[in-house]
Formats: sequence, C-alpha cells, structure tokens
Amino acid sequence: MSTHKTLQIEATFLGTGTSQGVPVVACDCEVCQSNDVTDKRLRSSLLLKIGGSNFVIDAGPDFRQQMLREQVKSLRAILLTHEHVDHIFGLDDIRSYNWVQKNPMEIYAEERVQVAIKRIFNYVFAEFKYPGIPKMRLREVNNNPFAIDNIEFIPIRCLHHKLPVYGYRVGDLTYITDTNFIEDKELDKVKGSKILIVNCLRKEKHLSHFNLEEALAVVDKINPERTYLTHISHAFGKYEDIQKELPKNVFMAYDGLKILL
Repeated sequence: MSTHKTLQIEATFLGTGTSQGVPVVACDCEVCQSNDVTDKRLRSSLLLKIGGSNFVIDAGPDFRQQMLREQVKSLRAILLTHEHVDHIFGLDDIRSYNWVQKNPMEIYAEERVQVAIKRIFNYVFAEFKYPGIPKMRLREVNNNPFAIDNIEFIPIRCLHHKLPVYGYRVGDLTYITDTNFIEDKELDKVKGSKILIVNCLRKEKHLSHFNLEEALAVVDKINPERTYLTHISHAFGKYEDIQKELPKNVFMAYDGLKILL
C-alpha cells in the first residue's frame, strides 16, 4: 500500500501484557516481583485518538480499569483482533458508554468472532432483554479496508498458530498482536507504516506468538521509523534489561505509553 491519508493519531498502550498479565498470579520470578511500573502489564489493548474520536483495539478483562485510568469519556468503536478471552472479556463494561452516548457500541469483528461474542454474551442477544445489559451493534470485518466516520482501517490477516486473526493499519500506524505468521501479501499492506506495533512474547520460540528474533525479522521487512513490542510475557525479562538489548528505533512498550504521529 503506497499511499495513505495522513492522520494525526495519538496512540496509548492500555495494556502490553499476555493473557495472564504481569505479574502472573502466584509467580515469584524477578519480573513479577519487580517494583518498576514498566514491568506491570495489563492485558494487551490499544487506544487510538483520531480527529476527536476514540477507538479501542481489543477489550480484554482489564478494559474497565484501562478506561478509568486513561479517563476515556467517549468511545466511538471497538475493533477486535480475535475471540480469545484476553481480547474480548471486557465487552460487558461498554454499558457505561451505552448510557452516556445513548446508543449501542459498534464492535468490528470477523464473522467467526461475532459467533463467539453471541455465544459468550448470549444475554445481550437474547429475545428477552434484561434491564441494563450492554447494547452492541456488530459490524463485520473481512479482509478489505473499511471506514468509520471517513477514517480508513485496513485489516491485516495473520495466523495465531492455526487461528486466523486480524491486525489493523490506520494511517501510518499498524498494530499486530497474537501472531506468529504473516504472509508476504499481508505484510505488503503494512509497508510504509511509520509506527509498527507488534507482539513479542519472549526470546524463546513460541507456538503461537512471535519471539524476539521473529519480531525483529518483521521489523527488517517493514523498516518503520519506530517499532514498539507488545503482548509481553514475564518470561521475556525486565523492561530496563531488554530495552538495552534492542536495536535502535525498537522499543519495549509499557502500559500508559503514549505515541504521537
């Protein structure tokens, strides 16, 4: 993709941790015992502020805490990468936005993910609507660009082991989490991104996530101005130690980090 409308974007890392978060329950490793705030990681999610509107990619179990921390008073839409618990289990907490904004929350997801949402949040779609339940308006994502209020989002098809998932590009920012394989034709959609955010679980190879070597190979192919690693496990190491080992213009993301472009 060679041309993209220039957008002013403020991106905030709502969470940068794995499905367990960091610290991990009952773990005594040095990362989980660290007092450094950059080693405290909620489940991975990204907030995008574009043209006065807020968008969130993934709403995991920490969604409520993340929205309160960043004082997000309005939310235009939620985009989902896939249906795993650490990416969708916060959706019940859209109720406050339903109440304030007086409309259903638009949730963008591919058909398979919508089926999972209807199963897990069956009470939302039941014939009898219990008072106070969340209101969702599901919007289908396929492997084609789509617009929300004239803002173009480009899905990037990836594989999370054998599960198809989506990353998203908006303007010159691309966000890819929970993957260990991206076809070249999908990576072509990412080329030209100034900011690349990509999952990097740890140094050792993993079944369904990029490790450091694999993530850096993607960086070499895309050659963005800056790369931020996210979906980070306690097994990766402490923030201050890993950051010293990374190439120039590659950074460990951490919760609350804001980037502008």
